[in-house]
Amino acid sequence: MAEPLSQQATETLRALLTGTDPVSSALRAQIPRTQVGSRCGCGCATVDLVVDRTAVPPAPAHDNPAADAWYVAPEDAGAMVFTQDGYLSLLEIYSTSSEPITDWPEPRFVER
Repeated sequence: MAEPLSQQATETLRALLTGTDPVSSALRAQIPRTQVGSRCGCGCATVDLVVDRTAVPPAPAHDNPAADAWYVAPEDAGAMVFTQDGYLSLLEIYSTSSEPITDWPEPRFVER
């Protein structure tokens, strides 16, 4: 069952989807209608996203990931936003260390 998107995940999506381009704008508009469908099995903060497709239109055609960035801190981490059919589908955090990142770093550390 879907659960609400956490404040940290919401802020991370907003930080990754900055800009005035049509894709970022459309994906940002989906955030209030987005929930967590499932979580990554490794224990990291990555979440599968579910958007109420009846409430918001899809983003224009674009590449995947729709957005990606590194974190200034922790230095070995990054985040990506993926979509499916123009809708938010995955917010992924990754790391070059062997330990999973279990909490979203502060969005102010996102470097695009």
